[in-house]
Amino acid sequence: MSDSAPAQSRCEYFAAFALLRLFLGLRTFFAGVEKFEAKGTYSLQNYSENMTHMAQGITGASFLPLWATKNFALCLGYLLVVLGAALLLGIKTRCTLFLTGLVYVGLSFGLMAVQESEGVAWLGIHVAMFAGALALVRYNRFSLWPDKID
Repeated sequence: MSDSAPAQSRCEYFAAFALLRLFLGLRTFFAGVEKFEAKGTYSLQNYSENMTHMAQGITGASFLPLWATKNFALCLGYLLVVLGAALLLGIKTRCTLFLTGLVYVGLSFGLMAVQESEGVAWLGIHVAMFAGALALVRYNRFSLWPDKID
């Protein structure tokens, strides 16, 4: 019976990682896509307006300068879409998880600057999930472009 326990544990770790990767990939992808939406339509113009408005709101309520918030905001949606798709497809999963986690830390920083505690808490949960996924990434089995494993 002791021979099957390690194999069963590996299967459970694989399942745990697969669930985290699927959730985080979908969450990240759709968080990016929603930035292109206004009044039920999706467009680059909507994206520009939404992100400029977001940047101005953060700047108006914090110490962060407009040039910094606007630069972050204008690339945010694209980053989220690309990183979410990369997670779902398994493209360099370890690196993608780390980079996406950093994006969520950046978002958290912006919300900390405007003292939006509830949003920070939600993003903190996401960051913890990315950390958990990174701890389990060795159990990644299905990838379009796998990480090099030493």
